[in-house]
Amino acid sequence: MNIVQEERQAQMRTTEKILPLENGDRLTRQEFERRYQAMPHLKKAELIEGVVYMGSPVRITHGNPHAHIMGWLFNYSLATPGVQVADNTTVRLDFDNEPQPDALLRIAREGQSTISEDGYLEGAPELIVEIATSSASYDLRDKLQVYRRNRCCEYLVWQVADRRFDWFQWQAGEYLTLSPDPEGIIRSQVFPGLWLSVEALLNGDLVEVRRVLEIGLATTEHATFLRQLSPG
Repeated sequence: MNIVQEERQAQMRTTEKILPLENGDRLTRQEFERRYQAMPHLKKAELIEGVVYMGSPVRITHGNPHAHIMGWLFNYSLATPGVQVADNTTVRLDFDNEPQPDALLRIAREGQSTISEDGYLEGAPELIVEIATSSASYDLRDKLQVYRRNRCCEYLVWQVADRRFDWFQWQAGEYLTLSPDPEGIIRSQVFPGLWLSVEALLNGDLVEVRRVLEIGLATTEHATFLRQLSPG
């Protein structure tokens, strides 16, 4: 192949039309990323089991609970150096799955996930939260199985319309549901001190949510976790 032919082929590749993402497309992860990057106006798209899912405009019924979850996780990360919180961050899980969870919490140093050279999260973070409209959401079907298979340690799903909050913990290849204690509190098994008053969250009582979290942050378990996270 001469230089002219090489230049023509390079020009053809440069001018090749990149098709837009469409709901239901079946793509490889590489092709999904290529099309997603060519659509800078698109705020959320996910690849789940090789199928493209694109989010609709976000209503307040999603945005408000999302903000409450982010506040809860942010306050935990603020008191727990070495733990990183992220919002709507793309995660490369495997060749067929690249979700963009509503919120996540990860151990930044020597945790399950790493940050790639191009700035993506690779591998399952320790905790993922999804805000679902109802029990019919794919967050409780395909995504749940994907997160379980990739060993996301804790998976939280807030079903807003159903006023339900599920907290799944990975054990021996299965997700088991953690139940609130007699005081209505669920305690993370991966992030010591991450306590949640489920009823207060569902009722929008953020003062109580913060009070319960602060109790968890004051425990000896959280203090021990902080020592484990500190380098050296």
